[in-house]
Amino acid sequence: KTSTGLQQNVAGLLCYVGLWVTGIIFVILEKDNQFVRFHAIQSIIVFGALTLAGVLFSVVLAFIPVIGALLAWLIWVLTIILWIVLMLKAYQGQRYKVPIAGNIAEQQSKPKPAV
Repeated sequence: KTSTGLQQNVAGLLCYVGLWVTGIIFVILEKDNQFVRFHAIQSIIVFGALTLAGVLFSVVLAFIPVIGALLAWLIWVLTIILWIVLMLKAYQGQRYKVPIAGNIAEQQSKPKPAV
């Protein structure tokens, strides 16, 4: 169980449902369960970065119609694929780490030593 009363695999899945938004919600709500905190933090990092990249490519590179549109489309496809894979892995109880983001999330989800 988690501090939210959900099974940890369900809470892990829910961290990804609303992309980085639900990640933020679960970081705030879940104080103890490292599995849920890992997925919440990874969701914030991965989907926050993809959202920023999508906006950047859509707005900044809009003056280059083909390249800007192609990069924005690739970001969208990557987002959908990662969204599905990460939800499935969390629901299966796996701590699936996306390169770079997964290592950061793992480090940040560890309990802080009491002072």
